[in-house]
Amino acid sequence: MPILRRVGRPGLLGMAARTAVVAGTATAVSGAVASHQHNRALEQQAAAQQQAAAQAAQQAVPVPPAPAAAPADDVVARLQQLGELHAQGLLSAEEFTLAKQQLLRG
Repeated sequence: MPILRRVGRPGLLGMAARTAVVAGTATAVSGAVASHQHNRALEQQAAAQQQAAAQAAQQAVPVPPAPAAAPADDVVARLQQLGELHAQGLLSAEEFTLAKQQLLRG
């Protein structure tokens, strides 16, 4: 006896099989997308951590301490010396003014 094939809409079993295939495909695709997004987020996080570590390493480089500033008394004493040299005629007015400006600028 020959097997008769049904023509038209699929039966209940065919509809369930089609639904299962579509649901399985959707689950596989969404899982792959989620996995890809998760991996990309991990890569971005690792890159950000590496960048932060590089910046921290640059900031951790020891900077030599600045030379100690001359005390104010030393500046006053130096100005007095310049005034005496100018009064003795060893410094011209221009040299005295220039030396005084340099001393006050530090």
